[in-house]
Amino acid sequence: MPTQVVPSSAAPNVTTGNLSMDLKPPGEAAAKVKPCCVCKDEKSARDECMLFSNSDNAEKECESIVSKYKACMAGYGFKLP
Repeated sequence: MPTQVVPSSAAPNVTTGNLSMDLKPPGEAAAKVKPCCVCKDEKSARDECMLFSNSDNAEKECESIVSKYKACMAGYGFKLP
């Protein structure tokens, strides 16, 4: 995988005084995340339950796992049906 070169003007100035500081940009730029990048464990558990359920009604059997996934996504601002 090729490495990406970031111009020094775009990189934050890291010093020994700010190593523990949050260097993300303030506001919405730092808060935006993609739905594919959050709640990965919950999503995997949901998918595994739904795909490999031996029940006639996988939706009902996996209801608590699906609810956990929806709650996790809602915590990041995503509303699922």
